[in-house]
Amino acid sequence: MSPCVFCEIVRGNIPSTKVYEDEAALAFMDINPISYGHTLLIPKEHFTQVSQMDVEKYQALVKMVPELTKAIIETTGAAGLNVLQNNGRAAGQVVEHLHIHLIPRYEGDGLGFIWRPKPAQEKELSLLAQKIKGVLGK
Repeated sequence: MSPCVFCEIVRGNIPSTKVYEDEAALAFMDINPISYGHTLLIPKEHFTQVSQMDVEKYQALVKMVPELTKAIIETTGAAGLNVLQNNGRAAGQVVEHLHIHLIPRYEGDGLGFIWRPKPAQEKELSLLAQKIKGVLGK
């Protein structure tokens, strides 16, 4: 198995253009940006997906999202910003180290998502919600 590129960035073995760093998290510029100002926020500890983190570690990671978002929008002049976090290959995750994309958006940038929503039946939604609540123990 090849070493995790983001763990190597955290260790300083691969250079990055840092935006923010504290004891738990690191934010740096994406080297293959989707848009001008595209920034990645990662936990310094290796987690593949968000479901592997406990609440405290997740909170330590995301506490800077509002401030980073504000700074990126102010700096780039973006009209908006997507906060995106993919879990697993089926969801579009390429690097298997948890990371949050902060993607500035500009009017007419041509970026977007392909959403094909389909109406759900109330009974189906209710059954699924009950199952999820059961797993949560709530």
